[in-house]
Amino acid sequence: MMDRVFQRFAERLTECTHQDAAQQSMADVTTALKLSCFAYLALPDKPGTTPNLISTYPSSWTALYLERKYESVDPVVRRAVYAAKPFGWGLGFEPRGLFESERALFEEAARFGICCGFTFPIHDQSGAVAALSFATDERRTAFERLLVEHATSLRLVAAFFHAHARRFWTADRIVGGVVLSPREFECLEWSARGKSAGEIGTILGIAERTAGFHLDNARAKLGVSSLRQAVVLLTEAKSRK
Repeated sequence: MMDRVFQRFAERLTECTHQDAAQQSMADVTTALKLSCFAYLALPDKPGTTPNLISTYPSSWTALYLERKYESVDPVVRRAVYAAKPFGWGLGFEPRGLFESERALFEEAARFGICCGFTFPIHDQSGAVAALSFATDERRTAFERLLVEHATSLRLVAAFFHAHARRFWTADRIVGGVVLSPREFECLEWSARGKSAGEIGTILGIAERTAGFHLDNARAKLGVSSLRQAVVLLTEAKSRK
């Protein structure tokens, strides 16, 4: 059963072109494993800017969290920056040496149903840091048992989700509200300059058929029927930047 859950997750996430679809793909895994809710938090490259968040935590809590910049005092975030292994958290997990601000944060989160959780730190080769957390307001013992049972698979899920979620914040490749892959965007740019699929293939060192494949994908993602329409959307997107 779990193999099917993870396979479906990978297939859907690979096809996602919108953040909402990515959120739903992870939400389905969370529901299947009875893990209540999840939050993926990607720390910003520049200090002081808002982190990127995809989550099924209560929206009232995530809005408050981001508005008050709680990531700067959140012990889960601080630990995820340095930790290599997954870890549990919450008032029942943490040592007595919590700062008052950290304890207050956990107590406030608990009022929104985020009583305890388990976090998978993510550190990729580009230096980006993120964390995928699962949380619950139910009994800790049952929650821990589920995490231990699926820990290895969830670690892979976290890394896979991170790799795909980063696409949604790549502003340079957003056209018509849709994120194109680097190759799709590149081929569409050359098409906008009047190049044919064959010429694009020669320029990029790929087969004409491959260039056509990427152009067709770009057109399909943008929901248009012709390459000319896709080029118009690209031109409009560039004019707004």
